[in-house]
Amino acid sequence: MITTVLAFLLTLGVLIVVHEYGHYRVAVACGVKVLRFSVGFGRVLLRRQRGDTEFVLCALPLGGYVRMLDEREGVVPEADRGRAFNNKSLLQRTAIVAAGPAANLLLAVVLVAASHWIGVDEPKAVLGTPAAGSLAAEAGLRSGDWVRATSLDGEQWRDVESMTDLRWQVTQAALDGAPLQLMASDRQGHASRRVTLPLQNLGTREVDAATMKRIGLATTFSEPLLGEVRPDGPAAAAGLMKGDRVLSINGAAVVDAQQLRDRIRAGVVDGRGQVLRLVTERGSTERIVELTPRVVEEGGLQLGRIDAFVGGPPEIVTVRRGPVDGVVRGVERTWEVSALTLRMIGRMLIGEASVKNLSGPITIADVAGQSVQQGLAYYLGFLALVSVSLGVLNLLPLPMLDGGHLMYYLFEGVTGRPVSELWLARLQRGGVAVLLMMMSVALFNDVARLLGLH
Repeated sequence: MITTVLAFLLTLGVLIVVHEYGHYRVAVACGVKVLRFSVGFGRVLLRRQRGDTEFVLCALPLGGYVRMLDEREGVVPEADRGRAFNNKSLLQRTAIVAAGPAANLLLAVVLVAASHWIGVDEPKAVLGTPAAGSLAAEAGLRSGDWVRATSLDGEQWRDVESMTDLRWQVTQAALDGAPLQLMASDRQGHASRRVTLPLQNLGTREVDAATMKRIGLATTFSEPLLGEVRPDGPAAAAGLMKGDRVLSINGAAVVDAQQLRDRIRAGVVDGRGQVLRLVTERGSTERIVELTPRVVEEGGLQLGRIDAFVGGPPEIVTVRRGPVDGVVRGVERTWEVSALTLRMIGRMLIGEASVKNLSGPITIADVAGQSVQQGLAYYLGFLALVSVSLGVLNLLPLPMLDGGHLMYYLFEGVTGRPVSELWLARLQRGGVAVLLMMMSVALFNDVARLLGLH
């Protein structure tokens, strides 16, 4: 819990400071007098004066602001009128407002590049057993297949660096409703063949864990080994130990951990656990054991459990790039995530995607804590993802956001006159209502995920 809270505060702090610094730096460059640079809202905890600007840290760290000299907010001395924000040219005002989101997007490029300079350990793109009836299973993919590259047209191929990269490429193709060709081989890289995933047949443009299971890429290959065995459970009672390899169940060979899990779960008939006959290997010795799974209920289904961790560690590859390639990767990934975010927002607005995709501070805190524990490179990648989201969301044409102000300036540039005070007030009220609604939905989704309702 302490790690999660500290990671969350660090994440918010970095993103807020960078965003507001973008506004501040360009404002100063344009000759605007900045009165306050605030990280957070509410009661001031720390305060420091530097030149014309007061830098403060406040109690509620859920945002920040840069307050500039402006004749619309109070009387401005004659000597400072030229340094007021409202008296700057349209181009300068636009640059100052756009600088915050631009700073977040630039930060994302740097963070992705840095994570690839360090090197990210990710599961190799070797498939576990695809779910029965999934697109991968029907296309002929099987456990142990190593996906080396993908292509949309069969001509230009993109290398697959890891299972994470494969799922990202599949996600983009699925959202476009486009078939994706895979170049697959066995685990040693031999016997390459082409396989087509007919993603256009999914019938959905929303990609989540359930959709990835329907595609058949929900699991990574891992050996059918047993991990920690809980005392007094069915596995322990049968004499099974950590490190045992399961070769078969009821005479059917077991090829990987996913297949082993599925057969254990299926070992329930009419609410009662059925006797499973396992052939196991410990060292060079084969043993035959029988056990009866205990029955648990999940999601309205009765499933078998043997009270042992199932599956060995997946094969890991280190994804690392050089100085230039890292920056190129940062630009590519920032562009791809920005485009994906905008597409998902557009589909939520027209009802093609669920608002369950919205996440709030609880989810961000949870993922921040997990990524910190996985290492610096993972955390930098997570921070980059949130930074892109913050930058893109702030560019939405909603009053109260930077995109709303840019929308006003577009109107001013086209008509030659600013938006009237009456319409500004109306739009602000509407913008507040929309933002509160989005925040409420995101918080509801967070709580639902926490309670296992999503």
